[in-house]
Amino acid sequence: MTLTLTPLSSYTPAEGPLLLIIMDGFGIGKPYPGNAIHLARTPMLDRYFADGLYTQLKAHGPAVGLPGEDDMGNSEVGHNALGAGRVFDQGAKLVNKAIAEGTLFEGALWKDIVARHREAGTLHFIGLLSDGNVHSHIDHLYAMIDRAATQGVRRIRVHALLDGRDVDEKSALRYLEPLEAHLAMRSREHNADYRIASGGGRMNVTMDRYNADWRIVERGYKAHVCGEGRSFASASEAVRSYYAENAEMTDQYMDSFVVVDDSGPVGRIVDGDSVVFFNFRGDRAIEFSRAMTETDFHEFERGPLPDVLYAGMMEYDGDMHIPPRYMVNPPSIERTVSQYLCAAGVRSFAISETQKFGHVTYFWNGNNSGYIDEALERYVELPSDKIEFDKAPKMKALEITEATLGMLDEGYRFGRVNFANGDMVGHSGKLEPAIEAVETVDACVGRLVERVLALGGVAVITADHGNSDEMFTEKNGERIPKTSHTLNPVPFCILDARQHPGYTLAPVADAGLANVAATLLYLLGYAAPEDYAPSLIVARA
Repeated sequence: MTLTLTPLSSYTPAEGPLLLIIMDGFGIGKPYPGNAIHLARTPMLDRYFADGLYTQLKAHGPAVGLPGEDDMGNSEVGHNALGAGRVFDQGAKLVNKAIAEGTLFEGALWKDIVARHREAGTLHFIGLLSDGNVHSHIDHLYAMIDRAATQGVRRIRVHALLDGRDVDEKSALRYLEPLEAHLAMRSREHNADYRIASGGGRMNVTMDRYNADWRIVERGYKAHVCGEGRSFASASEAVRSYYAENAEMTDQYMDSFVVVDDSGPVGRIVDGDSVVFFNFRGDRAIEFSRAMTETDFHEFERGPLPDVLYAGMMEYDGDMHIPPRYMVNPPSIERTVSQYLCAAGVRSFAISETQKFGHVTYFWNGNNSGYIDEALERYVELPSDKIEFDKAPKMKALEITEATLGMLDEGYRFGRVNFANGDMVGHSGKLEPAIEAVETVDACVGRLVERVLALGGVAVITADHGNSDEMFTEKNGERIPKTSHTLNPVPFCILDARQHPGYTLAPVADAGLANVAATLLYLLGYAAPEDYAPSLIVARA
């Protein structure tokens, strides 16, 4: 595929670099005692939003390819939209459609699984037990369990990863207890054996990403595959026990558990079984998928790999084809702004710390890993701390800033940087650390903007979704920590070194993150492809 960009005849771009600054988890919400962004001291952002070209963008629901207006945005869909310049139907919507229309169950993969387990072996489901609709949705699990039951699958095991991040921080029993009851009911109805076998908190078990801490994957592998971990009679008993032992324990950081009976672990993964990872989002599913499918594997001491049919809900990495088999085709995101810029010979860089590194590379490039053109691009990853992020709210923002300042001086034409603080600390539900996180980002953004302007360039400030803008809710006078993303819009601000750059904000209806790509191309002096969402700026009359 040959990609070309047409230079704008009526616009001369700035001489200096264009820098896109993404403040992860920075939404614009109403002022209230739980809005860390409102409470934080942000002198730099306050000035920039007042002095620059400023508007707000939709970052949730249909504006980023999610089913409805109640669906919060997230980093995958946000960065897909930022990088692609168009809205693509995303994982949740695609899986909903595949289940509703029956195509998931009509595919060869599902038929293989069912045929395999009518008489022998076990069908295992592993995934985030949640209705957060960011990584998974519990309704998808129920649909597959029910269909497998009606088609004669005799033995099912669920390995339940606890959320507490996209949903309330101590909500695990809200999902576990109905699931346990449902599995028992279906077992009786079909004279079958359906149970929960193991689990643990998403930030501690199985769902690592970007090679941040493979010990998380190892704990999950040992629990799900080997049946190794603290033993309980049921998953709900495990959660109640962990809560009772530590009042500060939240679901996302819960230790692994293994359900046992008189014979030992009830659901180890063994030769002849099938495993479906029912998360549709890829970043936290890739590593465990590798551990279950790669023959040449060295990330931890795995032991003998069971001979199983392993499938993902979707293909989690389009470049590396992880996993080899999957239920639903992912969105085909092609012709990203990065691909166009590489085709035009534009030198660029992308930088973040480990926790958000894939957000400015993998997600930005249409869910593909690796460089588009290594001769023109530079990707920089700073290793994240392996601790709970509220304990170090600055995270790696200072180091990211220093590295970005250095690259700005090296003559790159375009750069993108993601500050993880507002999101990762926002997920803690703790207000004071979130305030510190926001203030840290404010100072860092200030340093970057001043350098860009000094170099005669343009800085664009935005976010991928909200989070730190709502740190708690109140019910009956009690503050309940909120660890999930928000439905609030995000800021969009342009700061140009030139006093009269020749453009102004365009009257774009329902502007969202997908409009940013065309805007970046405009600032670089190029007309956007015809099917891109329109630019947020237009030539001044």
